[in-house]
Amino acid sequence: MRPHWIAMTALLGWGNALAADTLKPGPGADITVAICSACHTTDYIVMNSTFLTPENWKAEVAKMRTAFGAPIDEETAARISAYLAATYAAGQKP
Repeated sequence: MRPHWIAMTALLGWGNALAADTLKPGPGADITVAICSACHTTDYIVMNSTFLTPENWKAEVAKMRTAFGAPIDEETAARISAYLAATYAAGQKP
C-alpha cells in the first residue's frame, strides 16, 4: 500500500463514521464506506444507483483500481462489487 493512501485514509477516517449513515446496511457496507470514502463521498454511490447495473458496478470498482490506482485487492473489490450490486443496482427500491 502506498504511504500517501495510508495517510489519506487516516486523515479522512473521521468521515467514515458520518458516511456510514448515507449507505444502506448490508454485508460489505462497512468495507465499502471505508475504502470508497477515502477518495470521494459516498453520495456518488447513491447518485449512480439510478442507472448502474450489477455488471456496471463491477466495472466501476475495476476502474477505480486500474485507472485511479485505488489500493483495493481482488477479494475486497469482490466484496465491494457484491455489496453495490445487491444494494445499489438500478431498479432497486430505495
